[in-house]
Amino acid sequence: MTTSINSSRKRTQRDYTLAFKLGVVERVEKGEMTYK
Repeated sequence: MTTSINSSRKRTQRDYTLAFKLGVVERVEKGEMTYK
């Protein structure tokens, strides 16, 4: 049985692109979503 190394790795901030992060911030500022 083989297991993937990534399956047990925790997600870090580096996994998200700058464009994705900026999009999330924009939606929070507009009130479309909350930080939670």
